[in-house]
Amino acid sequence: MKLGLRKTSLKQSLKARTTGKLKRSIKKTVNPLYGKKGVGFATDPKRATYSKVYKKTSFDLMKFLGLRK
Repeated sequence: MKLGLRKTSLKQSLKARTTGKLKRSIKKTVNPLYGKKGVGFATDPKRATYSKVYKKTSFDLMKFLGLRK
């Protein structure tokens, strides 16, 4: 488990900003659980637990410096 500073990934950041509203709406019609809070633990408990601990034990440098919300 990583503690401390997170590495920023330009590729992932760009992908998150360019995933379109249409694509998300299609996924939501196909899978009614898509995007619902708390479903991650039901589908993959190991990954959900890791992500929760990671989020609480690491920090984003850009957010820390006030350059990003």
